[in-house]
Amino acid sequence: MNQIETDLLFPARVIPSLLNERGESWRLLVESILASGPETLEIMAFTLLMVRIGNCTLCNSDSYRAMHGCVQCAKQALHRYRGSDDDLIIQFDIAKTEVRDYLEKKKDHDKTNFER
Repeated sequence: MNQIETDLLFPARVIPSLLNERGESWRLLVESILASGPETLEIMAFTLLMVRIGNCTLCNSDSYRAMHGCVQCAKQALHRYRGSDDDLIIQFDIAKTEVRDYLEKKKDHDKTNFER
């Protein structure tokens, strides 16, 4: 049985379902991310965070996790996470910095290649 709601990596459409999965600071983080709008640095960083804590790169279409779908997998990953909400927020901030740095390097690289 393949789940129609399963993606290869954590999909942003799952974010609203994670709103109440942890404490108050987590809820505030998720609310701020949802308010940021689609295709923002915050959405990309949150996606990276969830890919890391959910081990999305190890998922495949035949896995037990994939058969249950991304929503269930993400919720389970958040419940399994042994750190605090503040730890998750720190991990989010780290991911945000990494995404920002990557996008800046890519922009500089693209600009350099365009000027050639």
